[in-house]
Amino acid sequence: QVQLVESGGGLVQVGGSLRLSCAASGLTFSNYVMAWFRQAPGKDREFVAAISRTGLGTTYADSAKGRVTISRDNAKNTVYLQINSLKPEDTADYYCAADTRRYDNTLSDYTYWGRGTQVTVSS
Repeated sequence: QVQLVESGGGLVQVGGSLRLSCAASGLTFSNYVMAWFRQAPGKDREFVAAISRTGLGTTYADSAKGRVTISRDNAKNTVYLQINSLKPEDTADYYCAADTRRYDNTLSDYTYWGRGTQVTVSS
């Protein structure tokens, strides 16, 4: 079955950086668009970034532009999220998601989800 496993979260200070990883199995990774969403305590899950099957196309939430980079390595079945200049409001559980359709910012468009990795930004 399809499995998405996130890693790389943790406690980091304001201004720091993190690279999250999401390892996929049980699917032909290069056939899937991938995305990252996040959910802060008490808030709805929100879009962060998405990437096309080849990695040539990306899209970002306005809040992520300039600080966040999504990338993928199809040989390793892994998608990454690099977050720089971390802010307290980046504190959330970060989830990766996969689907075979167009990469976009719509949560309901994604079929497969990981369990998330927690990011806490301390001031």
